[in-house]
Amino acid sequence: MQQPRDFSLYGAVDLGARQSAAQRRQQAARTSGTPSGTAPTDAGESSAFVIEVTEETFNTDVAERSRTTPVIVDLWAEWCGPCKQLSPVLEKLANEAAGAWVLAKIDVDANPRLAQAFQAQSIPMVVAIIGGQMVDAFLGAMPEAQIKQWLTQVLSVADQLGVEVAAPAGAEPGEGDEDVDDLPPALAAARDAMETGDLDAAAKALEKALADVPSDALAKNWLAQVNLMRRVSSDDPMAVSREAAAHPDDIDAQLRVADFAMAGGDAEQAFDRVLAVIKRTAGPDRNKARLHLLDLFEILPPDDDRVKKARTQLTLLLF
Repeated sequence: MQQPRDFSLYGAVDLGARQSAAQRRQQAARTSGTPSGTAPTDAGESSAFVIEVTEETFNTDVAERSRTTPVIVDLWAEWCGPCKQLSPVLEKLANEAAGAWVLAKIDVDANPRLAQAFQAQSIPMVVAIIGGQMVDAFLGAMPEAQIKQWLTQVLSVADQLGVEVAAPAGAEPGEGDEDVDDLPPALAAARDAMETGDLDAAAKALEKALADVPSDALAKNWLAQVNLMRRVSSDDPMAVSREAAAHPDDIDAQLRVADFAMAGGDAEQAFDRVLAVIKRTAGPDRNKARLHLLDLFEILPPDDDRVKKARTQLTLLLF
């Protein structure tokens, strides 16, 4: 299972230009005579458990829905051969799951802003969204058996985060939402702030939650996610990558690259980048990198294999 990254997607994909994007698609639909939002035939058939998502429906169909039902996002394109191999498998598994999770399909050509928000440099890209958080991802077409193993781990994370299985098909809207409303006030405030993309307010609320209950694992997890998004939201990933390549001794540049790797779903690369910094530094620089790595660890479940491996490597480097 690839590294879960638990940062909130609300700030990352709450696009300021969603309305203009919708207008562009509507204009294209009028020009082509195709109803807006209609998926190409290669995308597969929609069902109660397989939905087509666009930039203007993402917050409702994915971010909001994921608060009560795990959502698996399939980023695909009509021209992508591996996508045509993978998508039918995902659709089959979604229908077999019968509501345990929902498959949300995103055409990256029709929704470039969402592709950018997910930092999708290649497709197919499959992302697990739980509680408004991107908790795991993988690239490329995988065999059905491996996908089932991945899904089992994703649902385990959902259980850890308190996100229950979706209500059965036909349930009235709002059923199953009670647990969301039972959050402590500070966490509820943080959730609401993440929904609107106000990461600063979310961080403030989570810091208050941790001041009240320092051992609150969920608050730690959400704060690590929010802080990651705050760090990556103002930089261009390509510019950061070029800066780090040009200045390998620039600690801050290397840590920024690690942040983007984490935000892109590649926790192992993120951990390796920071561990490399720790290996070749000493004193304050090493401690800065160490604390940064510990903060990234908080984004994942503590029993995640990548966290365990990186913690072991960190211990060997420090002692």
